Amino acid sequence: MTNTNGPNRAVTTTETSFRILEQLEQSDGLTLGELAEELASARSTIHRHLLTLESNDFVVRDNGTFHIGLRFLQFGISARDSVPFFDVAREPVDRLAADTGEKVWLVAKEGDFSVHLYKAFGDNPLKTSARIGQRRSLHQLAAGKAILAALPAEEREAIIERRGLPEQTSNTITDPDTLLSELATIEERGYAFNIGESIKGLNAVGAAICDRNGDPIGSISISGPANRVKGDLLRTRLPDQLLATIDEIHIHLRYSSDG
Repeated sequence: MTNTNGPNRAVTTTETSFRILEQLEQSDGLTLGELAEELASARSTIHRHLLTLESNDFVVRDNGTFHIGLRFLQFGISARDSVPFFDVAREPVDRLAADTGEKVWLVAKEGDFSVHLYKAFGDNPLKTSARIGQRRSLHQLAAGKAILAALPAEEREAIIERRGLPEQTSNTITDPDTLLSELATIEERGYAFNIGESIKGLNAVGAAICDRNGDPIGSISISGPANRVKGDLLRTRLPDQLLATIDEIHIHLRYSSDG
């Protein structure tokens, strides 16, 4: 007989709340009926969850439409500020964007994914759908591939096994052997390229930020339109500027740890 009052029920209940929040985060707001339909759940069940979330200010209601509440901003800022390299990296990232004229992303590794922490704009940034807080599959990004390449071989293979290689564009690497071969090259070279693998028409170069043990904890990428970020700029000049910034951050992390 199933114990409906045990831990399994509690986990299921929490999972339902998370699914509601994910649906709201991906939309411009949803009604109770729309949420019930999206989640294939009874309206009464979804309504109970919404009332609890609303009473704690995690969800707000406007004319019958539910939205993510700004209370999450407090949690997000707290999580971001706890990343050990965030404060150290912001100023170098700003300078890198100014020097290159392109968009620069600071990314953290969390579990099997990358999370966009901070962005800086140069004079000619390319506008994309990427945004702060977004979680992405590592293999789709220059920043993510740089992280994968800095991991021990067995760990990178385990991530590929667990998460697969979902396709974002026709250029996304979806074959494990092809990706592992490229990761070996990235490990030796020290930086990764994204040639239209996350967004068609966008090229990027990324390099990993590592802790004192050499384990990747994040990365930085420089991206721009493929008709501009190409050739010697993509293959030589931007990687040199990127690696200089990574070195600066590593020095700051080393000395801040010693201090």
